[in-house]
Amino acid sequence: MDWIINVLRTNPSLAVFLTIGVGFFIGQLKYKSFSLGTVTSVLLVGVLVGQLDIPVPGPLKDVFFLLFLFAIGYSVGPQFFSALRGDGLKQVLFAVVVCVLCLLSTWGIALLMGYNIGEAVGMLAGSQTMSAVIGVGTDTMSTVSASAAEKQQWLQIMPVCYAVTYVFGTIGSAYLLANLGPWLLGGLKKVKAETAELEKKLNTGSANSDPNYIKALRPVAFRAYKTSDDFFGANPTVADIEKHLLDQGRRLFVERVRIDGKITEPTPDMKIPQGADIVLSGRREYIIGDESWIGPELADAELLDFPAENLDITVASKKLDGVTVDDLRKKPFMYGVSIKSITRSGVAVPVLAQVKIQRGDILSIVGLPREVNEAASNLGYVDRKSTKTDLVFVGLGIFLGGLLGSLAIHLGNVPVSLSVSGGVLIAGLCLGWLRSKHPTFGRIPSSSVWLMNNLGLNMFIAVIGISSGPSFVTGLKEVGFGLFLMGALATSIPLILGVLIGRKIFRFPSAITLGCCAGSRTTTAALGAVQDSIGSTLPAMGYTVTYAIGNTLLILWGVVIVLLMS
Repeated sequence: MDWIINVLRTNPSLAVFLTIGVGFFIGQLKYKSFSLGTVTSVLLVGVLVGQLDIPVPGPLKDVFFLLFLFAIGYSVGPQFFSALRGDGLKQVLFAVVVCVLCLLSTWGIALLMGYNIGEAVGMLAGSQTMSAVIGVGTDTMSTVSASAAEKQQWLQIMPVCYAVTYVFGTIGSAYLLANLGPWLLGGLKKVKAETAELEKKLNTGSANSDPNYIKALRPVAFRAYKTSDDFFGANPTVADIEKHLLDQGRRLFVERVRIDGKITEPTPDMKIPQGADIVLSGRREYIIGDESWIGPELADAELLDFPAENLDITVASKKLDGVTVDDLRKKPFMYGVSIKSITRSGVAVPVLAQVKIQRGDILSIVGLPREVNEAASNLGYVDRKSTKTDLVFVGLGIFLGGLLGSLAIHLGNVPVSLSVSGGVLIAGLCLGWLRSKHPTFGRIPSSSVWLMNNLGLNMFIAVIGISSGPSFVTGLKEVGFGLFLMGALATSIPLILGVLIGRKIFRFPSAITLGCCAGSRTTTAALGAVQDSIGSTLPAMGYTVTYAIGNTLLILWGVVIVLLMS
């Protein structure tokens, strides 16, 4: 044991990786619906490892934290800037209001209780579940006029306060929005009925539009059939068949035809006789079922042996920004193409007729290669699977952002700046948005963004935990149970007021109000709880815009809370 401890003290990087591995393992464990989460688990394991008194070099946590901030900015940048205009402005303003309430409630409680800067920063980070506040707050503390001993005291107490308030910040947010939220909006029964009516409204298209919109994101299927129905006795064309099916409420495409043993690719004017074999494509629920409308299904390996492609397309066309799904499906280039899913800022958005497409959305489309490639060229650019990251883009982006954040203005004797970390976040936002406009550079695959995000933040938290380990128990005794209650207040006040403000002032529908509250607080766990509670995915439509704004403002509040407290 002494040998292991000595190795860890001599090689502190090993202690960090030990903390990451064990922390991620514990963070994945669940008891019913309860889980500590990865970040809290990594912090607590780091505190435990820190009892071995392991010194960790300072630059290590800073490097990973800057990677995390850049990844956050990059991923929400397109949504952040597109939300600043058009229909998203109301949600942007709402997110700003909720984020300001988060700051003011925390600051007010800190002043009332006489907390120091470290306690205030830790409570803000934990109660609002924004771990990055610790890093930004730490960065800003270096500009405050205080003794080295005082600053060290703040740095030691900060992770303690974060850990104490984070648990309710996560679990309490989910409970409040999923249970108290509907009650504040008139009761769960009323919210469910209103949401169902809204879904029906959003799912209404024009008479000739695609009826192929459903609440669940179901896969697209290709099936072979024998054309035995009497309809085919008149030798209808492919166009006639597709129109006939559409009139029955089935938006399907004829993808392949076999007549007299010969397989051919169909054209709109090709005539299909009774007794031919055809392949149809479309949503599974419109293909599977009663076969009397066309004929018996065929288990024909030869007829179905052709390539179909599933592409993820990032929407970049200006002409499609704000176009509804209903109108998009009518575009000539969408012939033969089915929309499998829509993802916005990493969140699945319901595929409903009146949902508006936004630049930066990722559409998962399915069809024959020639069909999906034509659609892709009109929609934006294909997000093809790749492991290559543009590290020139990442490295210079972080460097330039850090330089920007280092610039300071003086208000009297107080220097005010974004801090290096705040500057890197802003750089990530701008470069992520620029990448969505000009996709010829700056590629960072989603897997790389995930790694930079999760590993970057948790490496930082691991070092914080290990460094604060020796003083953690003492600090916990110092802050006591009272801080947990104050953190619960700081969590609850903005959410309760947010629900009331969203409904009474902004006039959002109930489902959108709850989604906006979850997004403004960037709590994905709460979004999932709300969707389960009301039985709908519509809250996601209020989550994406507010998430982009909340992620940015709550991190920057780490700078503001230090300046306010000092």
